[in-house]
Amino acid sequence: MDLVQLEIFKAVAEQGSISAAAQLIHRVPSNLTTRIKQLEQDLGVELFIREKSRLRLSPAGWNFLGYTRRILDLVQEARATVAGEEPQGAFALGSLESTAAVRIPGLLAAYNQKYAKVELDLSTGPSGTMIEGVLSGRLTAAFVDGPVLHSTLEGVAVFEEEMVVIAPLHHAPVTRGRDVNGENIYTFRSNCSYRHHFERWFSQDGAMPGKIFEIESYHGMLACVSAGAGLALMPRSMLESMPGCAAVSVWPLSDTFRILNTWLIWRRGTVSQSLNSFVKLLEERDLVAAQI
Repeated sequence: MDLVQLEIFKAVAEQGSISAAAQLIHRVPSNLTTRIKQLEQDLGVELFIREKSRLRLSPAGWNFLGYTRRILDLVQEARATVAGEEPQGAFALGSLESTAAVRIPGLLAAYNQKYAKVELDLSTGPSGTMIEGVLSGRLTAAFVDGPVLHSTLEGVAVFEEEMVVIAPLHHAPVTRGRDVNGENIYTFRSNCSYRHHFERWFSQDGAMPGKIFEIESYHGMLACVSAGAGLALMPRSMLESMPGCAAVSVWPLSDTFRILNTWLIWRRGTVSQSLNSFVKLLEERDLVAAQI
């Protein structure tokens, strides 16, 4: 196994065909076919499921792709470190939507200004999706609801979020789950940690939400709640950043549920100038609260 084989495998896996990968990396298709077969023989497994003119990754191939991306990223970082270069290249960062909207715009602007050679790519989504992205190697790091207890991950706590229930403007006081037993709620998808937190808040008081409607944005949640259609849970910082926040009533949770910590996580042992510089900038801006 060598780096050329890994680069070829990555190209074929991401393009889905030998011909497309050959055009991408400027090699003849027959060479790619030969090198992929050699790699499979070396590993003793089939990395692809061959379907006519298209290739699909096998289960072993999906696992190997994650390692391949990490190896090639490490090689790139090692070359840059030995050469004494400043951080550069792709830096895929994930984030909760609320964190991306409220907490980090200034940080990202400062990072872009300081490290102009880094190609920062930001994607947003629920914590579950972001964690999966880091574990698979698709994301270098991500802001998620923490702490995250996983043997292959490490990170730092960066923000405290006060979570609040929002209800229609003239709703009766909301002090506990039983006050709103059976009422409809608006949340993100099932892999959203805030959704799980909201459901636990109901459950610990012997209550249950009514229908659960999945919404793709906080703005959508706010619109539904202000129209009198149900309840939602969100960080107070996110709520106060949105026009129309005065059109709902706001109810803090009990102390047990009120505060959630946002963490920046990455794969344990990751060596990356881009990531190290990002964490250092967080520390310089006094955003890091604690470290594993």
